[in-house]
Amino acid sequence: MATTFKSPGDTMQAAVLHGIRDIRFEQRPVPKPGPHEVLVKIQRVGVCGSDVHYYTHGRIGDFVVSSPLILGHESSGIVAAVGENVTKVKPGDRVTLEPGYTCRRCYYCKTGRYNLCPDVVFMATPPVDGAFCEYVAWPDDFVFPIPDSMTLEEAALIEPLSVAVWAVKRGEVQPGHSVAVFGAGPIGCATLQAAKAAGATVLIAVDVEPYRLQIAQKLGATHTINARETDALAAVQEITSSITGFPPKLSGVDVAFETAGTVQTCRNTLAAARPGGVAVLVGLPPEPMVELDIVSAASKEIDIRGQFRYANCYPAAIDLVAKGRVDLKSLVTHHFPLQQVEQALSFADENKSSSMKVVVDVE
Repeated sequence: MATTFKSPGDTMQAAVLHGIRDIRFEQRPVPKPGPHEVLVKIQRVGVCGSDVHYYTHGRIGDFVVSSPLILGHESSGIVAAVGENVTKVKPGDRVTLEPGYTCRRCYYCKTGRYNLCPDVVFMATPPVDGAFCEYVAWPDDFVFPIPDSMTLEEAALIEPLSVAVWAVKRGEVQPGHSVAVFGAGPIGCATLQAAKAAGATVLIAVDVEPYRLQIAQKLGATHTINARETDALAAVQEITSSITGFPPKLSGVDVAFETAGTVQTCRNTLAAARPGGVAVLVGLPPEPMVELDIVSAASKEIDIRGQFRYANCYPAAIDLVAKGRVDLKSLVTHHFPLQQVEQALSFADENKSSSMKVVVDVE
C-alpha cells in the first residue's frame, strides 16, 4: 500500500506533555522543511528512560519541563518532502533520525566530538520537541537512509545502539577482552552486543531482573549474574580469576560498563575493572554526588571514562544491524499506538521485570 503524506501547513496529531503524568493530544501544524531539512513522516518511536523520567518527574537535572513538550527521540520514518539543497534522501526513502544536531562550527564539532557541542539541539529535551507526533522536520545531515533489509522498528533503535557503539569506543574494547555490563536493559544489552562485535570474548551481564538476564544470554552474554541473589562484584572477580589465574580480589574485567544509572552499579563498575582496566560510566545516577572508592581505583590505575551520548556512530550502528552482527528485534517486547503514549510511558516505568524496549507505532 502506497504511503500518503500530509502537506506542510496541514494539521497533525501530537502527544504533548503538559506536566507530570499529563499527556494531551493536540493538533499541530505539519512543519515545512527549510533549506537542508527533511520532512519525515514518523513511523516508530522507542520509549527511552529519559522520556519516562520527564513524564514521571518533570525534569532531569537542570532540564525542566516548564512548557508543553513532545517527548520521544528514538525515531524512524519515511521521507515526505525535502527542502532546498537536499540530495542525501528523497521522498519515499525510509530513514532513521539522529536526534541531536549541533552548530558544526565550534571546536568540538570540528574535532569530531560534536556530542560535546555547547549548542546541541536534542529532541525531547526541554525546550525542543521530540517525535511522539506524525511529522518532524530535521536537518538532512542527521537523517540516515536505512537498507531494505532493516525494519522501521530496528531503525528507531539505532539511537540506543549508537550509545552502545560510543561506549565500546570509549572503553577501547579489543579482540579477546573481557567485559562486564552492569545493567541489562536496552542500553546494556546493546552495549553487550557492540562489545562482542568489537571482539570481546568474555561477556558478563549483571542485573536484578531474571527476564532481562535471559534476553542478555540470548544476545551473547557468556555469563549472567543476578545481583539480587549474588554478590555481583565477587562473581565477576571469580569468573575472571579462572581466566587470569590471579586470586579473585586481584582479578577483574578489561572493561566494565555502568548502564543502569544507580549508585551501587557505579561503585561496582569501578571495582570490577582489573588493575589497569577501564570503567565506562554510561548511565547517570539520580544524584550527581556519588561516594566512590577513588583510592582503590587510583591504586589500580583504573581509567574512569564518562560518556555523553555519541558522535559519528549512526553509520556504524546501521551497518552492524544490516550485517546481522547486532540483534535489535529481540530487544522489542511491547508495542503501543500513538494514541496510547501515556500508557506506553507508564508501562515502561512499571514493568521492568517483564519488558525490555517499548515501541510506539505512530502509524
